[in-house]
Amino acid sequence: MTLPPQTIALFFTVALLAVTAYFLLGSVPLLVLKHDNPVDASFIKSFYTTYYRIALITALGTAICYALAGRTALALGASGIALLTLLLRARFIPMMDQLAPQIQANEAFAIPAFRQLHKSAILINTGQLLAILGSLSMI
Repeated sequence: MTLPPQTIALFFTVALLAVTAYFLLGSVPLLVLKHDNPVDASFIKSFYTTYYRIALITALGTAICYALAGRTALALGASGIALLTLLLRARFIPMMDQLAPQIQANEAFAIPAFRQLHKSAILINTGQLLAILGSLSMI
């Protein structure tokens, strides 16, 4: 029994939705951390590194399946999420790496900058989640 590409694409869409929602719900409580030591920064960085890796895989799988199913708009949307994930990983992870030693050195601007970066990641993740939810009406 072979599943049609549309069914597999729906599976990947649900997986992308689950990954995005899971990491969004997991990242918000991390704002409780004071971000004032390298362990906090390292944990949050590894959290986002894992999220970006899994989100990229599921977004690419979603895009490929929708392309095979002939659903160009949905394939482009999933490709956009994959591209955004790559860009965010390339931008945010090095910034987190740069801020971690500054936090350890007690530089006054490092903790607020790291918290702002964390909040920005959450806001963008929320936008991705809303985009995925919105796409469900097009399936």
